[in-house]
Amino acid sequence: MSASPLRVGIIGVGMMGADHADRIVHRIAGAELVAISDPDSERAGDLAARYDGVRTVGDPLQLIAGSGVDAVLIASPGSVHEEQVLACVEHGKYALCEKPLTMDSESSLRVVEAERNKAGRPLVQVGFMRRFDPEYARMKRLLDSGDLGRILLVHNTHRNKTLPKWFRSEMIVSDSLVHEVDVCRWLFDDEIATITVLAPKPTSRAAEGMLDPQVAIFQMAGGGMATTEVFVNSQIGYEVRCEAVAELGNVTVGLGQDVFVRSDNHYGGHIPDDFRDRFARAYDLEVQAWVDASRRGEVVGPTTWDGYAATAVCTAALQSLATGRPVRVDLADRAEVLRGAAT
Repeated sequence: MSASPLRVGIIGVGMMGADHADRIVHRIAGAELVAISDPDSERAGDLAARYDGVRTVGDPLQLIAGSGVDAVLIASPGSVHEEQVLACVEHGKYALCEKPLTMDSESSLRVVEAERNKAGRPLVQVGFMRRFDPEYARMKRLLDSGDLGRILLVHNTHRNKTLPKWFRSEMIVSDSLVHEVDVCRWLFDDEIATITVLAPKPTSRAAEGMLDPQVAIFQMAGGGMATTEVFVNSQIGYEVRCEAVAELGNVTVGLGQDVFVRSDNHYGGHIPDDFRDRFARAYDLEVQAWVDASRRGEVVGPTTWDGYAATAVCTAALQSLATGRPVRVDLADRAEVLRGAAT
């Protein structure tokens, strides 16, 4: 591991990027925040002023190319991820890219191929932080141990208290459901072959035209199955639960304690307002793992392939949302992609 701190630049300092900036400065060992970039120069300047020695860079591609930045945390909108991640690959910079990797499966596959063919080594970790959450990690270890037999089913619940009126039906898939896509691929250690997304009559709390809640059904390539409810205007709080049903038992995370009546952020215990509270520890562990691995010259956690596979599933999910019918996931042959990289 390098003896010097990892010099980190952050691209995009909205809610998530600002949260990561504070994390790196105050809670992450072996890292130093040195630069930030955001289209809102005033917002970037205000954030940089909170920390000693942090500069602002107007052009995110200049931040990536700069010799004073060792690694880049990308928290910008998904629409610009492809360009920024490809720039990190081009300059050999380690990157932690918040989901989604890109906005469609074709561009995500281009990132996978660029990392394999141009860099020749892994450089990018995708921000599916639930893999680092202590509860989810314990669930995964228990399932992998074989003590409960083969995993058969997974049931997910993903609820937000409320989201802005500009949050659209499609974003429920690309920004919310995408986490459960990765969780199921990870828990089953398998790809999603078919996805169906259905929507009941929407809640009166949803914006006009928004399909909320939504229910997704995943059929895994190996025969498993998963269901996910995503409800982004539930009015209860931020609830994320996952139950894995195996041959000899089941394991559930996210229940909290004393689950009785649930209303107004209470259920006999605390229900957090948003993801930053529920997954604060997961984000800390995720970023610390990224920093440590980057200093060792490695990549841990979700890869560009994981980001591509999740995007491919969400692409199919949007088709299913529009038709109400099952849609097969169009996923490139992984072996073919890797063989292409080798040649």
